Amino acid sequence: MTLSTEPLRRSEADWKKILSPAQFDVLREDGTEHAFSSPLDREKPPGVYVCAGCGLPLFTSRMKYDSGTGWPSFITHIPGHVGTKKDFKLILPRTQYHCIRCGGYQGHVFDDGPPPTKQRWCNNGVALRFIPAGQAVGKVLPTYGLKGFEMGRSRAGILSRRRDCGRPAAR
Repeated sequence: MTLSTEPLRRSEADWKKILSPAQFDVLREDGTEHAFSSPLDREKPPGVYVCAGCGLPLFTSRMKYDSGTGWPSFITHIPGHVGTKKDFKLILPRTQYHCIRCGGYQGHVFDDGPPPTKQRWCNNGVALRFIPAGQAVGKVLPTYGLKGFEMGRSRAGILSRRRDCGRPAAR
């Protein structure tokens, strides 16, 4: 079995049956969970982060870092597994990203992350499921990640100040 990125079509009623109310709000209605509410923000073991809507792998633990924002953050994504579009909900344009297979909203990408990408893929934890290394994710994809990026090392000190997913910093 291979993991397909072919579009998955479900009715709103079907999504409501398989997703929790919080997952439905984020994945299907572009909601945002509260900062620091997801245990995935603190998840450290090796593994894969998959879309909570369809199970498509989006990130690996080697891509994750501690941004200090309260949301799981990654320096990149698994190639070909996310799509992006402009979002003007806070007046200024931001780049929103979603699962390429089910279209589930995941979060926003910002250009304030650590090297080597200098990107912060800021994700709603409720939109993801963590699969520990060694557990099956369909047929596990090749080991995606970046050489020299060690999972679990805090990178928050690289950021000039605490930032969250597009919300203005408190003063």
